This record gives sequence, structure tokens and C-alpha cells, in this order.
Amino acid sequence: MAGDPNAPHFPRSAPIEAYGKGGFAFAGMSHRGSLLCLPDAIWAWDVTDPAKIDRYSLDRVFAAANSIDTLLIGTGTGVWLPPPALRQALKAVRVVLDTMQTGPAVRTYNIMIGERRRVAAALIAVP
Repeated sequence: MAGDPNAPHFPRSAPIEAYGKGGFAFAGMSHRGSLLCLPDAIWAWDVTDPAKIDRYSLDRVFAAANSIDTLLIGTGTGVWLPPPALRQALKAVRVVLDTMQTGPAVRTYNIMIGERRRVAAALIAVP
């Protein structure tokens, strides 16, 4: 299943148990690379640089917008300011965007899903 880009890595949301060394651990599994965590599934995400984050790379978020209130973007180890057009596009589908480094984004995501909030996270893997 991991080889099929149209199949999720995990069929529901789950807390991120660890991150670093170029990947993440969740639900007793490990994944190398970035992740897109939606309320209904966790997907591999091919973004490695915040400059590549755009409407297209967040297509699954827009498709699931009716079940998401907040999108956390973990920007790796750097700080990234999203383009105003992306922020406006998310606002148009009633999704609040919050960007921060990947570590704080993982911690915030885990707290928010623990509170049963309608949250998604796009997390760039860190070394």
C-alpha cells in the first residue's frame, strides 16, 4: 500500500509519536519524508521546502476543507511566511492557516487532535 500514491499511509488521524532524522513515527509505524495529516487519513507529502507549498501541494486539504478548521504547516527548521494568495484561498474555504517550525507544529497538532479539534497538519520532515 505504501507504494500507491493514491492510498493513505494510515486510514485515520493519529498523534505523531516522534519526528526527526528525515521522517516521522505514528501509529507504531515510521515514514521517511514529509507528511500530510488530515482528519480522515495520513498521507505521504512530497514537499521538502516551504517555498514549494502552494494550492496544488495542499490539494487534499482543500478537498477536505469541510472537515478542517485549522491547518498547521510545519516549515522544517526555518520560518516561512505563506503567500497572501494561499492564506486567502484557505480563508475562502474557512480554514485558518498557522505556520511554525515542524517541532512546534507536531506538538500543537498532537494537542489539538487530543482535544478532538478539526485540525490538519502539513509537516516538512527535519534532519
